[in-house]
Amino acid sequence: MNIERLQLKNYRNYESLSLDFSSKINVFIGENAQGKTNVMESIYVLAMAKSHRTSNDKELIRWEADYAKIEGVIEKRYGRVPIELTISKKGKKGKINHLEQTKLSNYIGQMNVVMFAPEDLHVVKGSPQIRRRFIDMEIGQISPVYLHDLLTFQKILKQRNHLLKSNQGRASLANDMMFDIYTEQYIQAAVQIIRKRFQFMELLQEWAEPIHFGISRGLEKLVIKYRPVTGMEASWTAEEMAKYLEKKLAEVKQREIDRGVTLVGPHRDDLQFFVNDYDVQTYGSQGQQRTTALSLKLAEIELIKQETKETPILLLDDVLSELDDYRQSHLLNTIQGEVQTFVTTTSVDGIHHDTIKQAKLFSVQQGSIE
Repeated sequence: MNIERLQLKNYRNYESLSLDFSSKINVFIGENAQGKTNVMESIYVLAMAKSHRTSNDKELIRWEADYAKIEGVIEKRYGRVPIELTISKKGKKGKINHLEQTKLSNYIGQMNVVMFAPEDLHVVKGSPQIRRRFIDMEIGQISPVYLHDLLTFQKILKQRNHLLKSNQGRASLANDMMFDIYTEQYIQAAVQIIRKRFQFMELLQEWAEPIHFGISRGLEKLVIKYRPVTGMEASWTAEEMAKYLEKKLAEVKQREIDRGVTLVGPHRDDLQFFVNDYDVQTYGSQGQQRTTALSLKLAEIELIKQETKETPILLLDDVLSELDDYRQSHLLNTIQGEVQTFVTTTSVDGIHHDTIKQAKLFSVQQGSIE
């Protein structure tokens, strides 16, 4: 899979922009705050219908404009597909082959991307929220059903939290029928999410372990574990999970009423990474943490390829400078000739690799690209 053409209208600092890309490597060179990352972000948004940098869609619309539009022509195994995303103050609308999609979950998945930015190095050492977002975004690309399930879960969680907040500290909520109904719906939705996450992490482990072993020159074994806050196991049936979650929610019910918030569920789960049986987040060196993050990204590429039969597009946003020469070379060797790649950098001088020498170069200066 690759994106042949990108057109932007009123997106961030671009009033109008049209670019044609190489199917191999595309490098955007320029100083900081010139608009390189905005182009990279627009490709990501075109694929995922959300930004990796902000949760506020209004920030994507050019100052004083009513809407932003991103259009792309995607080359897939079975031919070209034009896709389009319009972002306005009323929401987002996606089109595939010029046909508007009734749900964004039907739109997402037409174009698969793997983004590797400096903040992705925090997948290992950052907050659990970053890791949950990583899981949700990646499963969503290969499973539209998961996106639907996630939206359902988030909606029920919001309703349950609203009821808890508005009745915070009230003893009457302990026997409230509406609260019991929300809790029952919440358990069913939560179990769907937890099971999908377990399945995804098993697939990711299969790809990430040998990749990490190669990058570490055969010295390190990577193990990834999904950690539900409830302590569930991957081998449990849906019924066993539901019964266990019901028990855990009963145990914390009074605490939830006192605090006015749902305390147990997928919105509080986490991932753990172990290298040679040591927790990388706590005991790993910066090099080990970066190798783990790189292994995850390369594993994502292989996993998406396996599940969709299409090679995803790789976005490297200002990340090559964050990797030492060895990890940089390993990354570029892996993608060479295989994956359409977009790179942003302030200079290519420090990147000594044939892949970059063969790239299509774009110069970015004050929102103008040549």
